[in-house]
Amino acid sequence: MTPASVRYLKALCVGGVAILVAIACGNPTPQSSNLASNQTLTFPILADFGTLDPAVSDAETDQEIQQNMFDGLVKFDNNLNVVPDIAASMPTVSSDGKTYTFKLRTDVTFSNGDKVTSKDVLYSWNRSAAMQGAYATNLSAIEGYDKVSKNTASGAALEALLEKNDPSVTLTGLTAPDASTVMVKLANPAGWFLPAIALSGSTGEIVDVNAVKQDFDNWWTNPATAIGTGPFKMTSRVPKQSVDFAAVSNWWGSPKPTLTKVHLDVSVTDPSTAITKYEQGGYDVYGYGGYSNMPVADIKRIQATSNESSQLLLQPKVRSYWVSFNMVHDAKRTAAGPFLLANGQSAHDLRMAFALAVDKAKLVTVVCQDIVCTQATGGLIVKGLTGYLGDGQDPLAKFDAAQAKTLLKSADPDGTKTKGLTYTYDPENSLNKPTAEFLQSQWHDNLGVDVAIQPVSHSQFIKGRLKGQYVLSRDGWQADYNHPQDWYDNLWGHVVGCPDSGCSTGYDTKAYDDLLDKADTESGDQANADYKALAQMLINDVVYIPLYYSKGAFLFKPYVKGAGTNNFSDFHWNEIQILSH
Repeated sequence: MTPASVRYLKALCVGGVAILVAIACGNPTPQSSNLASNQTLTFPILADFGTLDPAVSDAETDQEIQQNMFDGLVKFDNNLNVVPDIAASMPTVSSDGKTYTFKLRTDVTFSNGDKVTSKDVLYSWNRSAAMQGAYATNLSAIEGYDKVSKNTASGAALEALLEKNDPSVTLTGLTAPDASTVMVKLANPAGWFLPAIALSGSTGEIVDVNAVKQDFDNWWTNPATAIGTGPFKMTSRVPKQSVDFAAVSNWWGSPKPTLTKVHLDVSVTDPSTAITKYEQGGYDVYGYGGYSNMPVADIKRIQATSNESSQLLLQPKVRSYWVSFNMVHDAKRTAAGPFLLANGQSAHDLRMAFALAVDKAKLVTVVCQDIVCTQATGGLIVKGLTGYLGDGQDPLAKFDAAQAKTLLKSADPDGTKTKGLTYTYDPENSLNKPTAEFLQSQWHDNLGVDVAIQPVSHSQFIKGRLKGQYVLSRDGWQADYNHPQDWYDNLWGHVVGCPDSGCSTGYDTKAYDDLLDKADTESGDQANADYKALAQMLINDVVYIPLYYSKGAFLFKPYVKGAGTNNFSDFHWNEIQILSH
């Protein structure tokens, strides 16, 4: 999964995290009697859409918009539980945990009036599995996925295969006994299946087969065919300039939209410029559309002097950052380096030395200025999510320069192993460069090791890291849904389509894979215990250096009612109202 994607840099509403601002996930919005006559919400988005096609989208901005255009069978409520959406009720599940039967609501329509049937569900999920976008593995528990994932057809050729239900692009575990029933048979029990398909802006969402057939790859670009079941529909789009959405009249869901229009400004690409325009009254909201990484300087200015200080919200995210070691050297992974898993105790001690040599608490102060991040002390899974180890429970988060020096001296007495090392990062995120500089100084001051730092453009960086081209590199993940499988499969598991089992690091052991397979078929306490054991394996093998958990920053005009955010970046327009002002 590309870290540019939401799988690395974003997540949506899922269980287990406290909501700090009341919005999102379908919570009814009481109608205000003091509404403005103009119910238009305006805000900037950081970049134009890559795609709004649920089968292949993976960028934060794209998926944020999609959750207002499309729905899935299930979703997350305001208590962050999986609840029915297009489905009339929660599915019945067979005693062996492998067959899920969904009954669909009979009143759901697409924005063009087409009625939603089980045929649309089968088409949407088969199409998503065959197109193999970044989130296709959310459907990987379904029987027949392995076969469909090998599809190489695209465009009109793939559409033709889907049209005739060709076996090569048909999930055998997906059937429709009638127009309002969908049966899903899993290859094995999977406790993470429902959270995965509840992820909004992703492969579990349903598209209109009649609309998609108009232009298989580009249907979403045209307001006439950008058809979904959500409360808003696209009405106009000027690439790199603006996009407009209108509320769907007689929308089947709840709460009904109060806003009549949402205007997205795509022309501003600089955060500080967008903040200035917000302060001048040009926007109603700042922080949506990929803008939540507000520059620290702007935050401090607003907190200290701006009239907008009361409109500022700092919100913890479900995103972690850490340092990855390259741990495998083979034909696919070319970086080699001194941290290889195959080099045994010596390499282990070097990894631990580099971890203990970093004062992570100081990093939060120096890099984040104690504002936009907090120290990661409870493992890679952030606080509030299932799988969080607890405050201070990750020994890799400790700082011990003396012990670091002792380990280094034992593992590399003459300094040859750690000579000429480079830490590679992508500079697009404003925190990545100062983090790299801080790490460089820490390893120099506390280990006496000189590590070069190398910025690489984001797209090149991601490709290079997945190919094992970097000995030390920036790494990060933001949860997709509240299940440890989202982390342990997607980052180090063998089920994902990475060049190696370990994606960024190459880390892979039989013990890890075997326990992961077991955990993925379980649910409840037993699964959680096994995922916790997987976390301990990563700690024991010093697979990462934990750095920080990130925060987002938002600005909301006081007349915008119902707007806000939570840890999972849920921005549901149908819950927002513009008050008189």
